[in-house]
Amino acid sequence: MTSQSRTELIAKLNGMIHDCLKDYVSRDEPLAILDFPDIRNCGDSAIWLGEMAYLKDRFGKRPDYVSRTADFSADELKKRVPTGPIFIHGGGNFGDIWVSHQDFREAIMERFPDRQIVQFPQSIHYSSPERIEQSARAIARHKNFVLLVRDEESKEFSEKHFDCTVRLCPDMAFAIGPLPDRATQISVLAMLREDAERVGGTDRKIPSDIPVEDWITESKRKVDIAKKLGAASAFLALKPSEVALRKLDAAAHNRFERGISQISRARAIVTDRLHVHICSLLLGRPHAVLDNSYGKIRRFMNAFSGGTDLSYKATSLEDGIEWARHQAGQGARG
Repeated sequence: MTSQSRTELIAKLNGMIHDCLKDYVSRDEPLAILDFPDIRNCGDSAIWLGEMAYLKDRFGKRPDYVSRTADFSADELKKRVPTGPIFIHGGGNFGDIWVSHQDFREAIMERFPDRQIVQFPQSIHYSSPERIEQSARAIARHKNFVLLVRDEESKEFSEKHFDCTVRLCPDMAFAIGPLPDRATQISVLAMLREDAERVGGTDRKIPSDIPVEDWITESKRKVDIAKKLGAASAFLALKPSEVALRKLDAAAHNRFERGISQISRARAIVTDRLHVHICSLLLGRPHAVLDNSYGKIRRFMNAFSGGTDLSYKATSLEDGIEWARHQAGQGARG
């Protein structure tokens, strides 16, 4: 895959993102984004930075109110965004795996029945029929909820169960755009989940010369320093209204840079994380892809990003390692 074709893919997906979102954003109307991902997972920070990049590049604007689930204030939202859409951060937490996020989402629908609520692109997964019904009731009561989804299966499921607008949309991390190449230090890196979406047991057989990592380990001190510097920059710019946004933005940049520095060390990667796949495409780095626990990655690749020479749908961990070794040996690049 040439670097030009990689750029074309990213540009195409960005065009699709804009087609989905352009009707819900205007230059003149304020907007809010809720459920900022103040967590160690670099993938969620990539999504957030893509959301910020989209608003800046397409509309020259920033959100007027942002919050985490823990510090959300309905009064502050009403004060800063008296009209306009309420966006909810995208990702893979729509359903009943990550219940606190779903609880928050449905509480926002109940609290703001007269406001348009737009869900940035999500993957949908439920195990409980009762929870599907609960979500369906919340959406039906609201009547002005827009659900963007990241794969055909999520779209089909949502159209069957939910009474709302459902649109197929690429992941917002693609709005970051192509990333410059970086020097490599190792041959192959295995970036594998250690959370609720992990596949397989504890007996992964990985050759000793291949580092096995995840990207959810961070220095709390460095993130806290980044937040303080971000908040200080708002005061220095005489924009106290931006203190919260710059603080959270700085944390997202810190986490994203940590993740990109981690995966760019390798000439080829094996992963079961969706955003290692996406960031590898942004970097132009070859990578073998395994799936997560409920098929999220393959579903996304089938919808948007699987037709390139940079990514390989591995049939097993051993198969992925063999492919990655071959790519690294060739000195492959995107």
